[in-house]
Amino acid sequence: MTYREAIELGEKILNMANIVDAKNDAWLLLTAACKIDHTFYYMHMDEDMDSQQVKEFECLIKKRAEHIPLQYITGEQEFMGMTFHVNSNVLIPRQDTETLVEQALKRVKPGMHILDMCTGSGCVLISILKNAPKTTGVGCDVSKQALIVAKENAKRNDVSAEFERSDLFENVIDKFDMIVSNPPYICTDIIPTLMPEVAQFEPLIALDGKEDGLYFYRRIVSESKEYLNESGMLLFEIGYDQGQEVSDMMKEAGFSDVCVIKDLARNDRVVYGML
Repeated sequence: MTYREAIELGEKILNMANIVDAKNDAWLLLTAACKIDHTFYYMHMDEDMDSQQVKEFECLIKKRAEHIPLQYITGEQEFMGMTFHVNSNVLIPRQDTETLVEQALKRVKPGMHILDMCTGSGCVLISILKNAPKTTGVGCDVSKQALIVAKENAKRNDVSAEFERSDLFENVIDKFDMIVSNPPYICTDIIPTLMPEVAQFEPLIALDGKEDGLYFYRRIVSESKEYLNESGMLLFEIGYDQGQEVSDMMKEAGFSDVCVIKDLARNDRVVYGML
């Protein structure tokens, strides 16, 4: 089988499995299986792959045809210009979440101490610290497995950060100048209707926001005031239809300058407030 034939076969198999971007995924899995880039491919696309490459490629295509997310197969996802390791213990970083990081970076100042609640892969905290010199940060998550991934990502991206296991603020001791959070915010009943890559493979604990999707916002808004310094800031990622409810609960809790910020698709994506 040549490299060109492999991509054609992979695309055909993925199309039959109703994978949305079959051609691109086939290409990315070929590069992962064979450790090649575009230059190599175009110079050698009509040459035969060796048997081990064929075996590895077929294995990866089979996994993707089962709707295992591409990022869990390759083990990587790009976010804020950096590469993060991901596995089934953490949500896959998404472009929507870059809006949360960008809004934090607009407000962060040197010397600030930052808490990332529900840190998952650590992509939010690591991206902030990487782009905001002279800041420090702690990432908390209830999942021990997620924290292993987060620590690896900090090391991979040469960022100094602390990561602690905590069920929300259970084990938090410090006070912070900024708290950021991308908590679970999908309604329990909605999760089974999501695309299989999400519903079947991403960690339920990182998706499920309980009955109305707002459980963790209520907890964090209520409890965060005890852990914020004077003029401390709270920033959330939210679902596209949660802006009004989350901003209202922040105002009721005493936060000021509360605003809802849209992402590139013009959907409500971040809520910000200050103590």
